[in-house]
Amino acid sequence: MTVKPLGDRVVIKNCEAEETTKSGLILTSAAKEKPQMAMVIAVGPGGNVDGKEITMQVKEGQKVIYSKYAGTEVKVDGEELIIVRQSDILAIVE
Repeated sequence: MTVKPLGDRVVIKNCEAEETTKSGLILTSAAKEKPQMAMVIAVGPGGNVDGKEITMQVKEGQKVIYSKYAGTEVKVDGEELIIVRQSDILAIVE
């Protein structure tokens, strides 16, 4: 199954959370912070959204940093994905 976002929506998949600290301590799942870095899986067409012309600035395959509590979490074919608006994406990581 494929997910095609509409309007200015972007489908992202979280990158794995850090398993250890810089000093080498192993973190439990409860101590891990929710990652804010993700890989772009699919990008909507943009266009006229809520009366404003939107040009999509992200592309599939890019790594991005997004707002901590942004988006809607969905599970597709056993994969956990997040659907966010482009405005919830803060930066592209190069």
